[in-house]
Amino acid sequence: MLGGGDASRPEATMSFGDHLEELRRRVFLALVVPVPLMVLLFIFGANVRQFLCEPLLWAMRHNGIPARVSVLSPTETMMTDLKLSIILAIVVAVPWVLWQLWQFVAPGLHRSERRYVRLLLPGSGALALTGVALLYWVMLPLMLNVLVGFSIPPQQLLPSEPVTDAGANALSEKPAPMAFINGNPTTPYAGQMWINTDTKQLCIAMPIEGDAAQLQIASVALENPGDLVPSFRLSEYLDFVLLFAAGFALAFQLPIVMLLLSWLGIVHPDMLRRHRRYALFGVVVVAALIAPGDLLSLVIVAVPLYLLYEFSIWLIVVAPPSKVSGGRVLAQFSERLRTGRTREGDVGDE
Repeated sequence: MLGGGDASRPEATMSFGDHLEELRRRVFLALVVPVPLMVLLFIFGANVRQFLCEPLLWAMRHNGIPARVSVLSPTETMMTDLKLSIILAIVVAVPWVLWQLWQFVAPGLHRSERRYVRLLLPGSGALALTGVALLYWVMLPLMLNVLVGFSIPPQQLLPSEPVTDAGANALSEKPAPMAFINGNPTTPYAGQMWINTDTKQLCIAMPIEGDAAQLQIASVALENPGDLVPSFRLSEYLDFVLLFAAGFALAFQLPIVMLLLSWLGIVHPDMLRRHRRYALFGVVVVAALIAPGDLLSLVIVAVPLYLLYEFSIWLIVVAPPSKVSGGRVLAQFSERLRTGRTREGDVGDE
């Protein structure tokens, strides 16, 4: 409660009008960072979009199909960049906004109460970043690789006749009209056609009207013949990524939630240890709902979730309310980093 802190602090005796003015100032400062950051992210929207689409493009290349994402309306790209800039600006600015909130609330808290917040907020942010990083670099490529594979029709393979001496002479006399190249030729000529084996595209070099010194490349995607034509829409894919990112960030808050429940006396380490098998069963069920369906994906999802459960038990043991309020938790960690051992009699941290 505001005004309930140390009586020696001048902020503790502020009037209601002073508090209102301070709140107005903190709200203004909290908005100083997100708004310019949103504009900056929108300017570099193409780079942000490319970064988020890279797991999908990798999965498409890995499955042997052209790595392209579809845009189905004239405003879709711009609106997608605008939405990404707003969401990412809010997410990136969260530490700054929380700091302004903390500067407003902290004078009204006791010293022990401030220690609880200083432990919870950084821990929550670190766990959220860990969950999103695990999703982007591990889970998302794995899931998309499996999901994209379901959308690809089977290849139609034909027997290839062996090349005889006569056939080899015929090929040398009449070279193939189209070359297979890893990428694009450095100096193509007008009308040249080739197949880019990296992007699975048929390419042709076309002259630019009014500029005879340069050529432009037109391409056509080469798909496996069949009833299914895999085409992934930009806005729907990014909504999928943002939804999973929010889910993983929330799921990785499990240790913080368990720690709060332990401080309230609802759970304790012995109870959590006794119910490990039930926790493991629940983790497997949640992983089965999230994972694409193969065993490897299920294991990769289940292992981090169960490790979070074990980390929750460890966190409850090392950060009981008595140590947190006394400021001995951070002191133990710093002492352990310096000497490799923990002393109970350390002076409390501020």
